[in-house]
Parts: sequence; C-alpha cells; structure tokens
Amino acid sequence: MRGLLLYFARGILLTVPAVVTGWLFYQMFTKVDSWLGLSVPGAGFVITLVLITLVGFLGSNLLTRGLLAEFEQLMERLPLVRLVYNSTKDFIGAFVGEKKRFDKPVLVTMTADGAIRSLGFITQTSLDQLALHDSVVVYFPFSYSIAGFTSIVPTARVQRLDTSSSDLMAFLVSGGVVDFPEVKR
Repeated sequence: MRGLLLYFARGILLTVPAVVTGWLFYQMFTKVDSWLGLSVPGAGFVITLVLITLVGFLGSNLLTRGLLAEFEQLMERLPLVRLVYNSTKDFIGAFVGEKKRFDKPVLVTMTADGAIRSLGFITQTSLDQLALHDSVVVYFPFSYSIAGFTSIVPTARVQRLDTSSSDLMAFLVSGGVVDFPEVKR
C-alpha cells in the first residue's frame, strides 16, 4: 500500500506541472488566436512573435529611429500615460536589452550579528545625489511573484556574488526550491 502511495505522489509531481504548463500555453495560444480572429491554433502566437521581432528590427534601423523618438516624446507629454509607459519600459529593460539592471547579484547582511542575510540585486551603485556616499540600492525579489522591495543598504553590508543573475533570480522567485546556483570562488 505504501508503495502505491509513493507511486501516486511521484505521478502527481510528474503530471501536474506538465498539465499546468500545457494548459497555460493552450490558453495563451487560443486567447491570441481569438483576438486576431484566427481558427488555426497557435497561428496568432506565431504572428505575434513575428510582429514583435519586426518591431525590434525596425526600432534598430536608422530609418525608423526618428519615428521611435517621436513616439517616445508623445508618451512623455501625456501625464498618466507617461507613468505607465516609463514604468513598464524600465521594468522590461531591467531584464532584457542593453541596460539590464538585475546583473549584480549580492548577499546582504540584514542584522548586526550577521545571523540574517538576504539575496538580491544591486540596482544603483551611487547615491551621491542623496548624500549617501557609502550606500547602494538593492532590490529583493519576492518568491512566486514579479514584485519585490527596494532598500538602501550600507556598502559594508553587501557582498557581491560571482554567480549568474538568471540562476539567482530563479532561486529567489522559486522560494529557494530550485537548487542554489554555483557561486564561483
């Protein structure tokens, strides 16, 4: 009987993630297809990927950079739109693009005795404009979320980690369930 329960638990561990992943991708494909009025499953998703890549190509082209600059100036002139547009642009840019912000993984000592430490990413190395010359800004992601919190931390409490930012982010977002990435010494 115990063996059957063990097989059942192992079956749950193998089946549920696959079913949830399949269901989410199916929902995503069919939603995009319905928005575009397409009857071929997945065609809308492929078209969306092609269009995003085309926009990226055009945005990198010298001929369309002027149009892109005009569009961004328009976004800057609209108060509420500016807030949403710039926040979204900065958030996406923090993960992809030329100005990645989550590229400095750190271990931060949170208590004076060093008993409590947190993992995060330095997002600003200089706070001279705030007269905080010996501090950095550290972003601490929440588990199972894209949210997190930001703290100003004394530089002396921050230790840089020589590890992959994406591996550390996966570790943090998983709540520590994913194996900790190897730290190079």
